[in-house]
Amino acid sequence: MLILRVLNVVAPAYFLCISLVTFVLQLFLFIPSMCKDPSATPLLSPALLHGALFLFLSANAVGNYILVIQNSPADLGRCLYSNWPEDGSSRSPSGSTGPSTHFCRLCARLTQRHDHHCFFTGNCIGSRNMRNFIMFCLYTSLACLDSLVAGLAYISAALTLSFANPLAFLTLLPHSISQFFSGALLSSEMFVILMLYLWLGIGLACAGFCCHQMLLILRGQTRYQVRKGMVVRARPWRKNLEEVFGKRWLLGLLIPVLNVGSDYHRQKDK
Repeated sequence: MLILRVLNVVAPAYFLCISLVTFVLQLFLFIPSMCKDPSATPLLSPALLHGALFLFLSANAVGNYILVIQNSPADLGRCLYSNWPEDGSSRSPSGSTGPSTHFCRLCARLTQRHDHHCFFTGNCIGSRNMRNFIMFCLYTSLACLDSLVAGLAYISAALTLSFANPLAFLTLLPHSISQFFSGALLSSEMFVILMLYLWLGIGLACAGFCCHQMLLILRGQTRYQVRKGMVVRARPWRKNLEEVFGKRWLLGLLIPVLNVGSDYHRQKDK
């Protein structure tokens, strides 16, 4: 439990540090390097377009991240650890049960429609913040992809490399390490190369997690129910999507807001 509590603090700090480093690299390195193109018009310059796209992706990623933290799943009560089952099951001290509720010992909260505990947000994911969590994963993966493309363009210009061959990216890291220790590669360039692989890993992980969560939502399931082998009531996939994203889902796709038009957190399993 102590290790989990430490991870609950370290993981959000890690995400915030990566976000800050990415913002600094984009603002002070990648975007200024795009301003050196004399043929581009001011209004349609690559620097302006890329900067606007990166700010849009970053604002949505960070905004939904904050909403995930601020809006915990419906709090059904707080209990002392000594009065709660050690296995963290949904059985309350009084003996009542709930098929979609779970007591998280890290949050000290009984959450409705529990999905999982996310260490990168330090919060449980459930009824009220599921949509924001999916949007957070989506825009984080897109922001990482955007940073990866900008970083490759910067490295390609700085080191006069061509990434037309996909194998060039696979061999970039070992080749760069040998050049760095031989003194032929600057520390700043080596740092950017390391960040390229980090963005790739984070982007793929967030994209995969987002797709997995969407598949569960279409089925009307949560990760907790799948892990416990619970049988859920079959419903149309459109109804399952509407409960999570609401009727006005397009607004939530463009800006970080709460579950617009959704009454998902008021639904109860029968």
